[in-house]
Amino acid sequence: MPSIRCCIIETAIFSFADSQPVYLLLKRSADEKLYPLTWQIVTGAIEEGESAVAASLRELQEETGLHPLRYWNVPHVNTFLNAADDAIEMTAVFLAQVPSGSIPALSCEHCEYRWCSLDETRELLVWPGQIQAIDVIHHYIIRGLQAAPLTELPLHKLQ
Repeated sequence: MPSIRCCIIETAIFSFADSQPVYLLLKRSADEKLYPLTWQIVTGAIEEGESAVAASLRELQEETGLHPLRYWNVPHVNTFLNAADDAIEMTAVFLAQVPSGSIPALSCEHCEYRWCSLDETRELLVWPGQIQAIDVIHHYIIRGLQAAPLTELPLHKLQ
């Protein structure tokens, strides 16, 4: 029977360009063992003894070098079957807003980045759970509906 675990975080990053939200996508390097040359949002493992929030902020820094202006716990959990480990993965999702015009400093995990419109983001992402997360983010947080203030995390208390 598969186990259920939560040991992965995903962090979407957005900014504004001409008052429209744009999302940062990262292209995995060709030599990456898992899913080379696929576009994704920041994704990483939660280390032993680390909270999901701390892992998200650490991975954001490691994979992009960017610092958030604002930060949210997204009301969405991505789930998928990791067949190799016979485990159902439950992935915590976060959102970081960074300053307009931000240029990420990519880690060796990624070879390219692109700021994308919602439609471009939905076309480039491979995984249904990440597309669903972007849809939740766009509708419930960026458009400023009630979930935005309810799910925002105070950065001064996290760092």
